Amino acid sequence: MALIALAADKGAPGVTTAAVALGAVWPRPVLVAECDQAGGDLVYRLPAAPQSGDGDGDGGMLNPSRGLLSLAATARRGLRPDQIAEHCQRLVGGLDVLVGITNAEQAQAMTWLWGPLGRAFAGLAPVDVIADCGRLGAGTPLTDLLREADMVVLLTRATLEQVAHLRERVGALTEELRGGPPIGVLVLADPRDFRGSVAEVDRIIAGARGRGQAPDPALGPPPPGVTVLGGLALDPKGADLLSGQWGGRLDRSLLIRSAREVAADLVGRLAPPPAAAPAAPAPPQVPAGVPQEGRR
Repeated sequence: MALIALAADKGAPGVTTAAVALGAVWPRPVLVAECDQAGGDLVYRLPAAPQSGDGDGDGGMLNPSRGLLSLAATARRGLRPDQIAEHCQRLVGGLDVLVGITNAEQAQAMTWLWGPLGRAFAGLAPVDVIADCGRLGAGTPLTDLLREADMVVLLTRATLEQVAHLRERVGALTEELRGGPPIGVLVLADPRDFRGSVAEVDRIIAGARGRGQAPDPALGPPPPGVTVLGGLALDPKGADLLSGQWGGRLDRSLLIRSAREVAADLVGRLAPPPAAAPAAPAPPQVPAGVPQEGRR
């Protein structure tokens, strides 16, 4: 199925929050995978589902040793999509996650993993994978994973400095990913000027390399196109709800409402799932605080 790689440039604003929010409302079976080389945050943010698997209650902390680390230890002789499930964990509410590394030092021994991992994610039918790639720097080994994605989605806030950094990153990525997946941009926008912020980022990014230029055959495969997809609401209270720090109805938050629109748009841009015989409905892929009806 589809692999969507979420990332950002300087500061990685809200990538993990965006990945979990999109996973919460994703209209198809989904796995959220932490691939941030600086270290993952999910073990500190969200509780695990209880061992009974009923999705209710607090099962305690996620296990930081079960996830990308344990998967890497078994993948030295090859990595198949069917190996991934045994290293995943489930959050309270039903969202499946692959917990990332705990610090940047561990990433130094795992540079070989990203290409095989991207191919395994892309073959994980019938599950889509949303990969939280954190901050992308120059020469990142995560480029090998990005090449396997169906779409690379970059996040930015609508500030001059962050959009300027993003524009430079887009220019570099379109060169590194020639012949590769399209690049989308999501704006973390203030709800008070949501449309204006998205439109302004679209205007600035329009000049990035790879957009609106005729490909030069002498340079090899064409650079991927770049599209500003829309925005996610910059909603601190919604982000706190998603982290389990507040009570209330998370499904009514501006963050989740905007994530639902983005998720529907992204799925519409991806290849449809292969036809299959009818099956029993899957359990809701929803983290703590988001009731099932919030996904419809």
